[in-house]
Amino acid sequence: MHRPEDATAPAATAAPDRPADTPARAADTLSRPAEIPSRPAERRRPAAPARRGPADPVKSLMHDHRDLCERAVSPLEIAAGLEAHGLTDRTAARYRHRDVFALADELYARTPARPAGPAVAAPPPPGPDTEARAGWTLLALLPGAACLATAGLLRTTEGVLGGGARAAVTVAGALLACLALRLCLGRGPLRAPEGAGRAGMYACWLLSFAVYGEGLLAQVVSGGPDGPWEAGPAPLLGLTAALAPAAWCAHLFTVRAHRKLTGSRALEEFGAGVRPLLLAAVALFVCALLPLLFLADLGFGGDGLPVAAAALGVLFFLARLLAAHGLPEPGTVALAAACAVEAAAPALVLAGRLPGLEPLARPVHALVAAGGTGAVSALACGAAALGLLVHASAALSRASAHTRA
Repeated sequence: MHRPEDATAPAATAAPDRPADTPARAADTLSRPAEIPSRPAERRRPAAPARRGPADPVKSLMHDHRDLCERAVSPLEIAAGLEAHGLTDRTAARYRHRDVFALADELYARTPARPAGPAVAAPPPPGPDTEARAGWTLLALLPGAACLATAGLLRTTEGVLGGGARAAVTVAGALLACLALRLCLGRGPLRAPEGAGRAGMYACWLLSFAVYGEGLLAQVVSGGPDGPWEAGPAPLLGLTAALAPAAWCAHLFTVRAHRKLTGSRALEEFGAGVRPLLLAAVALFVCALLPLLFLADLGFGGDGLPVAAAALGVLFFLARLLAAHGLPEPGTVALAAACAVEAAAPALVLAGRLPGLEPLARPVHALVAAGGTGAVSALACGAAALGLLVHASAALSRASAHTRA
């Protein structure tokens, strides 16, 4: 044991040795291998790639509609194609655009140049082409002129020509009217670029019923038919004479709708502007159709109330207007529905004569008693025209219906 006064002696003797020991310990520490060896360079994980920004939504949309963008000759055509595929102004907001038109402008601008080939000219917008308007106006007057000439010839030769000669004149006039009608519907604003399908067959039935249907129905309701029934050519004459006003009303609607399309910047705005134009075109056509039907009916000794013929004229106008804008199917369905109702009326009356089936004929008898034999055609064509008008107000308010060739 050391004494207290000697306690500083070992510390004094040990203190000089610590600095000399420190370098040795440090060298010993550096010479020892590390407890956790570092990974070789080739075994290290590769650095994570930097995250890209959000994908370009317009580029993906352009890829989905590449054919549409490459074929388009104007941004309006792209806008109509997108709208036909169900793209709305609300959907355009997902692509960072305020409406479909602005999105179509960018798609048209970003579409790469087309490969060299025959250039496709854009269809000119409907405008004031005087020669073209004069041409299809004259063609639209030909069917009415053919019918009027035939009716005048039959009236002046009444009692002079025999039954066979009068039938030959009637057939010749009908053929001329059909040829003129075909020429009229092949040019001008009533031309259907995609065809009218079976609408021509249904139209022939409706015109035949307009001429002979009332006489047939009158005989069937009274217990017949008893031999040949009387013909009423007044509706046919009035409807063919109304082709020229129909062509002009369709032309005005097309021109105004195209101006709305070029001036609108949203689909809702375009649709809200086109619906009043459609109603105005239909009202204008009715105002031109009624006087022609009234004069034709008075010329043949009628009562001057051609309600059924007016409903048929409106049905024809709406069906052809839709077909001229590339939508023939709705008009064909409406014409077929009117034909079915007109054919069902005499069939129900005849079926009601069978035992136990008398209730089938009661609706037809009640309708004829309330409005005459023309009420059946008026109801059939009027209901079909009303339904077609509702459909046309929605279909023709779409931009895709006004950019077809």
